[in-house]
Amino acid sequence: MRHLIIAAVSVLLFAGSAAAEMVKLASPHSVAVTMDRLEAAVKGAGANVFARIDHQAAAASIDVAIPASTVMFFGSPKIGAPIMLDGITIGLDLPLRALAYQDGDKVWLVYHNPTDMAAQHGIPADHPVLQKIKGALGKLTGKAIAP
Repeated sequence: MRHLIIAAVSVLLFAGSAAAEMVKLASPHSVAVTMDRLEAAVKGAGANVFARIDHQAAAASIDVAIPASTVMFFGSPKIGAPIMLDGITIGLDLPLRALAYQDGDKVWLVYHNPTDMAAQHGIPADHPVLQKIKGALGKLTGKAIAP
């Protein structure tokens, strides 16, 4: 019986910590151009680019060949800090990040669904700051992948 209870609790804990769904957008541009366009959109919106990491270059430094893959960390303390008042652990997922990667002849731009991400931190889906984040991500990534 004890094992059954432990198994049930484990299932509940795992279900409660499910990862945020990814939003996956096709880009008509290369990984580098997609990320350059995203960076320009972020800066044009008055937000900050905190880091841009080229995974392909990092892998090449240890003689491992992977497809083009770059992640960017970005955001605005004006938007991020207020939502942290309602769920400080969302700081684990802030600043926001997006990944562009090559998959065969396609390039994808992906990011975590902000609503799912916030739910993991006890922040309701209708939180006004969360809605700003969701809208901003849609606009910024839309500019990055526009023809």
